[in-house]
Amino acid sequence: MFELRLLCPEERVEPVSDALDALDALSVSVEDADAQTDAERALFGEPGLPPPKEGWSRSRVLALFATEAAASEAGDILAAQDFFQGCEIQGIAQVPDQDWVRLTQSQFAPVPITPEFWIVPTWHEPPAQARQLIRLDPGLAFGTGTHPTTRMCLRWIANNPPAGKRVLDYGCGSGILAIGAARFGAAEIDAVDIDPAAVQATVANAQANGVQLRAGLPAEAAGHYELVLANILAMPLKVLAPLLCAHVAPGGALVLAGILERQADELKEAYAPFAALEVSDSEDGWVLMTARL
Repeated sequence: MFELRLLCPEERVEPVSDALDALDALSVSVEDADAQTDAERALFGEPGLPPPKEGWSRSRVLALFATEAAASEAGDILAAQDFFQGCEIQGIAQVPDQDWVRLTQSQFAPVPITPEFWIVPTWHEPPAQARQLIRLDPGLAFGTGTHPTTRMCLRWIANNPPAGKRVLDYGCGSGILAIGAARFGAAEIDAVDIDPAAVQATVANAQANGVQLRAGLPAEAAGHYELVLANILAMPLKVLAPLLCAHVAPGGALVLAGILERQADELKEAYAPFAALEVSDSEDGWVLMTARL
């Protein structure tokens, strides 16, 4: 992999980061360019008070690309944009391959969803109070149960068991939501993702949990489902509104996550022609939005 390194003033960080995402950067991170110098400034304030600033005066924006050519092309495209004014390309560097995702995910412990429903790593013993559990090796895909969006989706499933129903997990990641639906009685489950690593992780995790599901690419989702789950991010959820709603059977449920509280109204507007979304749960600044069609 190759890292494109940029220096940006505070007001340029967001548009540059959005552009890098549109240019297919594998990841984008932002650091304080003045860290460990006399100019370093913290972004946190007193407990209960808003931060004194939303961003650093100067930020180092780091974007990962699969090839040096892709990183170079992204830099050339950015440099030609008006919003890049005041920014600087500091160079491109090769990054040694390392499985950072597995390194991070290997450290997570059992996660309670409800008092009796737990997500338990394959290397841990289940807690004594666990009556229902998912054994999980997240592999290289998103979905360990530690993130509020995943927990809220699983809580919804536990409180609204899809017994005997046909379920679609769109953007399945590790397959955790699909497996959760199976644990609560779903009769037929399709789990789809654009990332082949996610499909592989879902198949492996389903086998480890002894549940039956079909995992594949999004084109393999077919027909109507009585429950459609999508834990992605707000922007793709807005784009996918007609597709996801078209998959919901009459009287079925749509459950969406990956949405910040401030984005709820945007999602309601995007889905208004198809469904009346409402906030059903919230945790740590994230919301769960649901609708009945």
